[in-house]
Amino acid sequence: MKTTLFAATLFALVSAMPSITFAQGSDKMKPGDDLPPVETIMKNANGSTTTLKGAEKANGLLIMFSCNTCPFVIKNEPVIKMTMEYAASHNIGMVIINSNEAKRGDDDSYEAMKKYAKAQGYTVPYLVDEQSKLADIFGANHTPEVYLFDKHHKLVYKGAMNDNPSDPKGYKTMYIEDAINAMVAGKEVDPKTTKSIGCSIKRRA
Repeated sequence: MKTTLFAATLFALVSAMPSITFAQGSDKMKPGDDLPPVETIMKNANGSTTTLKGAEKANGLLIMFSCNTCPFVIKNEPVIKMTMEYAASHNIGMVIINSNEAKRGDDDSYEAMKKYAKAQGYTVPYLVDEQSKLADIFGANHTPEVYLFDKHHKLVYKGAMNDNPSDPKGYKTMYIEDAINAMVAGKEVDPKTTKSIGCSIKRRA
């Protein structure tokens, strides 16, 4: 009887507790959602500053969450370079965002970002996401992870750049290029979402 009474009491207490929703849930943003009206001025690794709106081009904006340290990012740098060039050739703005706030005093510091961007030859803004605010707004979880918005500021694709992030040389499908092609042609993007595979974004506790 005592055991039954204890279980019932525990169930009642748990049921009364408020539910917790984590900001970085993978379903935070869905295809068709609007680009968040974020006006935050972010530091660029080249010494300048910009906003998401300032990085847009006529056909849209591609946002990539990345960092200096994730092995998946490092081995996918050739793919990232291809993606930068592909976006530029289709008049799509692009930014790379570093949200690893918990490592900001270490290998993902602003000074380290400056060196990394220069070493990789980045031709797009590499931005500091202070306190992981943008990652929380977008629901970004991994590096690398991309979000493609069309000229109407609608999310048309999010997820991985290709179908084999673990082996960038062995991919068969470049999801992001297919999404760009469909978007620019005014066609429906398919698939609209894929699973991003990589390192977790290091948020500060």
